[in-house]
Amino acid sequence: MGKIRRIERVAALTKELVDHPYELYSFTDFCKRYDVAKSTLSEDVQAIRNGLAAYDLGIVETLAGAAGGVRFIPCHTKVSDEEFLKALAVRMAEPERILPGGMIYMNDLLLTPKLLLRLGEIIMSRNKGHVPEYVMTVETKGIPLALFVARAYNVPLVMARRESRITEGSAVSINYVSGSTKRIQAMSLPKRALPAEARVLIVDDFMKAGGTAKGLRDLALEVGAEVVGTGFLVATREPEHKMVDDYFSLFVLHGVDDAARTIDIRPN
Repeated sequence: MGKIRRIERVAALTKELVDHPYELYSFTDFCKRYDVAKSTLSEDVQAIRNGLAAYDLGIVETLAGAAGGVRFIPCHTKVSDEEFLKALAVRMAEPERILPGGMIYMNDLLLTPKLLLRLGEIIMSRNKGHVPEYVMTVETKGIPLALFVARAYNVPLVMARRESRITEGSAVSINYVSGSTKRIQAMSLPKRALPAEARVLIVDDFMKAGGTAKGLRDLALEVGAEVVGTGFLVATREPEHKMVDDYFSLFVLHGVDDAARTIDIRPN
């Protein structure tokens, strides 16, 4: 390989940082890998920080000290996030999305990587708790969103199932009451999926009464994990009192009028 120009090195550094959010890279390791002095690397990192900040593409943090280094946080300005959510709310309110029973068709949105990438980053920035070591969800519709939240934090995703699978080994199971149907349902998690005392962020696509969310919390606590936040893409306005209290949602569904063919959904 010939001599690497600075612009090429900066491009490689940017790719490395952006692909691994929250991962702390040692300046010493970067200096060895790219064969540059620490002063030169510091200038490169400053250029990356300024460029990403100028176009609202994320934050590059440097931490001082022996255990310090540099890392990338994939967040955006509050104004930018609000504009994104407002535009998405318009798409979610399209009349053709209305399904029988007052539900909304969102599969096309929840399976679009470009949208999920940004939504995952927004949920990451909205969670004011400690940075989680795991993101947890339940099968199946919430999986893509939760996976992109896990990507924003650069942590593993664990998934609870309605029924345990023999291919996943022994599991912890609980019964919970669905908040909307009042039916008793089961939920299980492989024992080896979530270590005791792990910090967990619970993520799902939709919450009505909060029964499933409470079940996820109970399941996490059953294996000895610490729940540091609970977030949803959409939560309904009614019922006002949910089965979980401490949660956040990006949107609030105020109502679906099947006769008038209107959806009242707003960024939260």
